[in-house]
Amino acid sequence: MKKLLTAVVLVAGTMLSGCAASTTTPQTPSATPKLSVEESCKFLNTDTFVPSGSAKEQAGQIGQHYQEVADKVAPEVGAPIQQMAEIMKQVAASPTGTKTDQQTAQLTEQINKIGQYCK
Repeated sequence: MKKLLTAVVLVAGTMLSGCAASTTTPQTPSATPKLSVEESCKFLNTDTFVPSGSAKEQAGQIGQHYQEVADKVAPEVGAPIQQMAEIMKQVAASPTGTKTDQQTAQLTEQINKIGQYCK
């Protein structure tokens, strides 16, 4: 669980502190089967996404990356990641692109939900 939490925290920290541009191909959700929970956890532990740009740009990139990850992984871990994507999209829409204490708490809650599956 510590490894997963560390990986998710790194991803969340990266997403919260700033996003790098990510060039990915558009996904067709129904065409690609989702990963299993075990495969999803392995994927999360090896994800190396790094955002770049201003805080607002980074938050937007993180939100987009979380959305792409949520679409790929098992629903059990994808649902909390989807919530994280929505939170980061709200952060990106804010004037400064920085998280509020409430948003940070919400992200932590979702990371803990992922930790229930990825030990």
